[in-house]
Amino acid sequence: MAYAAGVDVGSTQTKAVVVDEAGLIVARCLTETGANVTRAADAAFTEALASGGLREEEVEYVIGTGYGRYNVTFGNAQVTEISCHGRGAVRMFPDTRTVVDMGGQDTKAIRVSPSGEIIDFCMNDKCAAGTGRFLGAASSALDIPLDRLGPTALEGQRPVKISTTCTVFAESEILSWLGKGKKIEDILLGVHQSIAARAAGLLRRVGVEEQVTFTGGVAKNSAMIRTLGDRLGVRLNVSDESHYMGAFGAALFALDHVLTSRLPAAARGGRS
Repeated sequence: MAYAAGVDVGSTQTKAVVVDEAGLIVARCLTETGANVTRAADAAFTEALASGGLREEEVEYVIGTGYGRYNVTFGNAQVTEISCHGRGAVRMFPDTRTVVDMGGQDTKAIRVSPSGEIIDFCMNDKCAAGTGRFLGAASSALDIPLDRLGPTALEGQRPVKISTTCTVFAESEILSWLGKGKKIEDILLGVHQSIAARAAGLLRRVGVEEQVTFTGGVAKNSAMIRTLGDRLGVRLNVSDESHYMGAFGAALFALDHVLTSRLPAAARGGRS
C-alpha cells in the first residue's frame, strides 16, 4: 500500500492529511502555525504519520498548499489552496459547484466544474472583516472561547447591526453594544450575520450555484453555518473534514502523481 499526503500551511493553523490509494483519509493532524512556518509544517506531517501508524518512507508524494506552501521543505510540489479546496470539496461532496473557504485571514469564493476544476474565484485578501479573524476579535472583546461563539450566537433573538468594516475597530463596536445593555448572544448573532453578508457578497460575484460546500476552520462554527446558509438561501455542505479540505485536496493531487507514475510510459504520454 502506498500513500500520498497534503500539508496546508494556513495563517493561523497548519493541517496535514494522508490518503491511501483509494483516496481515503487514513491520517490527519492540525496544529497552530505560530511564528515558525517550516516547523509547523514538519510537526503537522510528523504527527499525522504518528496518528495513522505510518512511516515517512511509505508516503510517496507530498504536496504543500496554503500561504506557507513553499515552507513545506520536505514536499515534492506546491498547489494553490484555491485549487486544493475545490478538488477536496468535489471529492467529498460530488455535487459541489460552489465552495466558500473561510479561514483565519481571508475568505474565498470558488466556483468549480463537476470534476473540481476552478471556473472562477474571488477573495477578500485586503480585508479580514469577513473572516475568522473577525470572530477572534469578538472572542477577545467578550472573553468567550472561540468554540463557544457559535452556540452562544444561536441563542440570540434580536441581533444588533455591526456596521464596522474593519476588524481593528470590531472590538470597540462590540464593547459599545455591550455598554448599551445589549445581550451577548444578540451581539454575537449580529457579528455572525455581518460576516455572512460579506461572504455572500463574494460568492455572488462568482455566481452561487448549488450545491455549496463550506470549508476552512470557520466551518466548525454552528452559527456561521446557519447564518451563511440563511443568507444564501441554501443548505451548506459541511463535514467533519471541512477544516482539513485544503490538505485533503493537496493529498488528492499528490495521489494523482503516485498513480500516474505507475502507468506505462506510453499511457503517461511519454515514449514507450
